[in-house]
Amino acid sequence: MTQSNSECPAPGAPDFRYEAHENVGSTNSLCFERARSGHPGRLWIRADVQTSGRGRRGREWSSPAGNMFASLLLVDPEPADRIGELPLVAAVALAEAVDKAAGTLQLVKLKWPNDLLIEGAKLSGILLESETLAGDRQAVVLGFGVNCVSHPPLSLYQATDLRSLGYQVSAESLFGSLSAVLAEKLAVWRQPEGFRSIRKDWLGRAAHLGKEITVRSAQQEITGTFADLDERGHLVIQQADGRQRTIYAGDVFLPGV
Repeated sequence: MTQSNSECPAPGAPDFRYEAHENVGSTNSLCFERARSGHPGRLWIRADVQTSGRGRRGREWSSPAGNMFASLLLVDPEPADRIGELPLVAAVALAEAVDKAAGTLQLVKLKWPNDLLIEGAKLSGILLESETLAGDRQAVVLGFGVNCVSHPPLSLYQATDLRSLGYQVSAESLFGSLSAVLAEKLAVWRQPEGFRSIRKDWLGRAAHLGKEITVRSAQQEITGTFADLDERGHLVIQQADGRQRTIYAGDVFLPGV
């Protein structure tokens, strides 16, 4: 791992700190190293290249130069009983950051829980991980990977990148937008009813709302109409018999995919 620059205020979010690296194994893993060493959190780590990037469910995440790789460390984020809402907070923030950096409006749609889509193709990945530290402190890391200039072939989904769509957005400029927007969204989320606003913003970008979808998990596969998000951000689907089911985890696909 190369040496980082010293910590400095994060772009557009002076209450957060920021480290920049040329090459790391994983920005998420480095955040956890900082947490175990006693860092108080609110720390961004960004890298030009990751050699061991990972996605949800242990999948590999391709991390070539030119794309954006950044992770945010939060220690004991409050409210602790609503940490499960953070993936949707992160998705809304990243979608707005892409619009801000690209000069677009509602360019990005959201696929539950936190994938960004443009014209049905996957633009990014968001990975939330947590770990209990010494003294019962809770480290939560939000990791972001965004295809700015290139995209890998994916076995499960079609992928895309901003440059191939005609948008010239550097990893650095996108990170600056994300740092500022996510600080604002976290401040909203911490309010007693703050997730209502986040949920509304998420649904405003929902890619498959009202459409038939299939949700696959390790245990089951369920098909129905994407009806809503519940008050905690879980997926609500209506099945053919009219019954509604709440889905807490899984991968969303369109029928036939």
